Amino acid sequence: MPGILSLLLVSVSVGLSNFAGAIGIGLSGIDARTRIRVGVAFGLFEAIMPIVGLLLGQAVAGFFGHYARYVGGAILAVTGAYTIWQGRRTVTEPEKDEAREQRTRQLIVTALALSIDNLAVGFALAIYHVQIVLAALIMGSISVGMSLIGLELGNRLGAHVEAWSEELSGGVLIAVGIALAAGLFG
Repeated sequence: MPGILSLLLVSVSVGLSNFAGAIGIGLSGIDARTRIRVGVAFGLFEAIMPIVGLLLGQAVAGFFGHYARYVGGAILAVTGAYTIWQGRRTVTEPEKDEAREQRTRQLIVTALALSIDNLAVGFALAIYHVQIVLAALIMGSISVGMSLIGLELGNRLGAHVEAWSEELSGGVLIAVGIALAAGLFG
């Protein structure tokens, strides 16, 4: 039975993709609202997905776990490409509310893509009889912390490259998607 140290290491491992994704989001500039939204979205998905993986069972989680990194990577790459496209568009006043709604959808899709691999993690934790609620809380908490650090880092980098921040943000998401698909995270 893995101990708390093993659980912490797994949590940091799966949280690395959130850290990298948060850097990409932070490049576009952040405020307190963005910090809260990203922290909650990333933390919530990181905490819920292992529970979903446990509930889905061995066959589904095992099959999806094999393809999870490719699915998550593709979703992030598409989200990154869309971010670049949005950054090149000129937004008029009436479109600002619509743009805010799209950013919320992008955040949810990004959080989902970054946490897909946790389905298989949830099943693995169940095999080792780790308390899944404890694991979900630890994984969610570490994800929130790593996401906030990534946001700050991205924001500081973004201040130096403000004119290209949307394009860089999209590029980072694409790079994270490729790294996720290649198995470099988790």
